[in-house]
Formats: sequence, C-alpha cells, structure tokens
Amino acid sequence: MLLYLARRIVYVIPIVISVALVCFLLVHITPGDPLVAVLPADASQELAQQLRAAYGFDRPLPVQFGLWLWRALNGDLGHSIATGRPVLTEVIRAVGNTVTLALAAGVIGFTFGLLFGLVAGYFRDSWVDRLATSFAIAGVSVPHYWLGMVLVIIFSVELNWLPAVGAGPNGSGAWGWDWEHVRYLILPAVTTSVIPMGIITRTVRALTGDILSQDFVEALRAKGLRETDVFRHVVKNAAPTALAVMGLQLGYMLGGSILIETVFSWPGSGFLLNSAIFQRDLPLLQGTILVLALFFVILNLLVDIAQAAIDPRIKRG
Repeated sequence: MLLYLARRIVYVIPIVISVALVCFLLVHITPGDPLVAVLPADASQELAQQLRAAYGFDRPLPVQFGLWLWRALNGDLGHSIATGRPVLTEVIRAVGNTVTLALAAGVIGFTFGLLFGLVAGYFRDSWVDRLATSFAIAGVSVPHYWLGMVLVIIFSVELNWLPAVGAGPNGSGAWGWDWEHVRYLILPAVTTSVIPMGIITRTVRALTGDILSQDFVEALRAKGLRETDVFRHVVKNAAPTALAVMGLQLGYMLGGSILIETVFSWPGSGFLLNSAIFQRDLPLLQGTILVLALFFVILNLLVDIAQAAIDPRIKRG
C-alpha cells in the first residue's frame, strides 16, 4: 500500500506543475490589458508603465511564470487588481463557501443517486426501474441554472418559504451552522445536486445490473446466502467504480458552478471567478483557477487511495 501511495504522489507532481502552467498561460493569451480595471481613462503612459512594472507584467512570460510559481508555493498569490486585497484571502473565503455548498449538494446527490441506482438495478425493467431512470435522465438533461430560477420562483417568490439569494441574513457572506444560514443553502444545494444525482443513478444502475448477472452472484445464492448478504457483495464490487464517479462529481462541484452561484448570488469560487473574468483581474483569476485545479487533483488522489483500500486488485494491478 505504501508503494502504491508513493507512486500515486509521484504521478501528481508533474500534473500539478502542468496545471500551474496552464492556469498561468490561459489568462495571458486572452486579449486586452488587465490594468484597464485600475487605470483612469486619462492615465498617462508613464503611469501605465509604472503599474505594469509593479505587477510584473513588463517581464518576459517565462520569468513571470517562475516568479508567480515561486510566490504561489510560498502562499503568496499576489493582490487583486480590482480591490487591492490579497488574492489568497479572497480565494479562501470563496472556496470555503463553495465547499459548504458542494458538501451539502454531495450529500443530497450521492444519497439519492445511490438509492435510486441500487433500486433500479435490483428491479431492472420494472416500473421502479423506469421511474428511477426517468428521474436520472431528467436530472442530467434539465439545465441547472434554469432549474434554479424555477425553484426561486416557486419557493421564494410564490410560497415565500426560502430566501432567493445570498449566503446569510442581511447579505452576510460569513457562514454559520444555524437555521437562518441553512435556509439560504437549501435551494442552491438542491439545484447543484441534480446533475450528480442523475449521473450516479445511471452509473450505479448499470453496475448493479452487470454484477447481478455474473456467475458468482448465482453461486452465492446457490449456497443459501440471504439476499442481504448478496446485496453486501454487490455493493462491495460496485463500490470502486461508484466511488470514482462520485469523486469526479464532487470535484466538479468543488470547482464551483459559475451559473448556479450567479443565479443565487452565492459568494463562492464560481461567483468569484465570474467577477474576476468580467473585471479582467488577472491575479485573482490565476489564483482562483489554481486553487480549484489543485483541489480537483488532490481529490482525485484521495479517491485513488480509497479505491485501492476498498479493492486490493487495484494495488496488485
């Protein structure tokens, strides 16, 4: 297990460097001058050059990348051009809100996805299977930003049960585990969970049906095992693939959804990324993309380790 873990960590290092390089280059190949956000309309050429030198934009790209990567490794992602605040502070606050939203959506999506998938797989070609499959297809087909607006109209405008936007009372962005804050979390969490729920339902249904058709299941039943014991064997064999799919979906949710967080004005990483794009705030854009990408890489590493712990065949392979 230790050798497998060391090998996976070694594989992650070039991926992290490549991710950092892509994050750096993506924001530099886009047209336009990022300093437009802070320069006045009548700014002199001398002032523009001074600001460009202050942010390091006057140096060659390889030098900029090396300096940026070195500072990032030391926890310095620079300062936002638009607000002047440290990028790391902005990103940590936004990522914390996104993690809260992603975990809540993950609990909803993974729980119902596993439940619907297992039931549909066990009762294949029955009305239960068709109903669960219909929910799954609807989940992956309906645009989630449209669903979010529909939920706002129903539960906020018409019924006035839940708040429509924000992450806390009086526009507060600070999270607290009390009912006043949880009310703001319900609608965006349900909206975010719909697509992962549909994907996991279809994946687990296919896995369960395939495992139930294998010879070892018939052998277990022939030995006289109870159906609950057979079910435990089915779950154990389906767990590695299901875990990989759930890890990917959680990674996507941790990456933040620009559309959902914009619809609900949720102050997460997607909302921050959207603001950075429109303001041409390169340091903030780079820092946000880098942190989200690293989250995704680390999460996939943890999923690989969990898969190896569940299924010893992966380590032997």
